[in-house]
Amino acid sequence: MFSVIASERRSLADLLEDLTPDQQEAQSLCSEWTVKQVAAHLVMPMEVGMLGFMAAMLRHRGNFDVANNALARKQAQRPFAQIVEILRDKADHRFAPPGQGPEAPLTDVIVHGLDITTPLGLTHHVPDEHLAVALEHLAEPSPKSRAASRQLNGVRLEADDIDWSHGDGPLVTAPARAILLALAGRVAGWDQLTGAVPPRSA
Repeated sequence: MFSVIASERRSLADLLEDLTPDQQEAQSLCSEWTVKQVAAHLVMPMEVGMLGFMAAMLRHRGNFDVANNALARKQAQRPFAQIVEILRDKADHRFAPPGQGPEAPLTDVIVHGLDITTPLGLTHHVPDEHLAVALEHLAEPSPKSRAASRQLNGVRLEADDIDWSHGDGPLVTAPARAILLALAGRVAGWDQLTGAVPPRSA
C-alpha cells in the first residue's frame, strides 16, 4: 500500500510543478487553504513528524484543526518549487495517523489532489483501484468518521463510472470523485450527488 501512496504523491507532484503563480495562490476546495497551502499540508508529515505535530497540538491547546492549519501555513512559506520537490523526493515516506493504516494517507493525497485540481479545472488521473480504497476508507463508519460520512451512512452509495458501491438503503449515485469529495465534506462533491440525497448539514 505504501508503494501506491508513493506513486500518487509523485503523480501529483508532476502536475503541481507546472502550475502558474496564479494557480498556486488560487482558492482550493479546502475553505482555509490556497492550492499552495494544500500542497504544503501534504508535505507536512514528511517535514514535521509526529513529535513536531504533538508540539503544535500543545501550543494550540489540543486543537487538532488549529494545529494542522498552523503547520500547513508555516510549510507554505517555502517556495512552491521546494514543496513540490519534497513531495516527490520523500514520496516513499511511511506515515499514518495513530490508530490508522496506510489507507488514511492514501485517501489524504487523493482527496487533496481533488481539492487542488477541481477548482483549477485540471484533469489528474487516479487509477480506479486507488479511488476505491479511498472511497471505502471514508465510507466505512467509525468513531472518527467525518460528519459528511455519517450523514451518508443510511444510503447506498454507488459510483457511476467505476465498479464501487457501499451501504444499504435508498440509492445515491455520482462519479467516484464526486462521492469521495462529498464524503470528505466538500460541497463541490455533494452538489453532484443524485438520487435519495439526504439534506446536507452545515
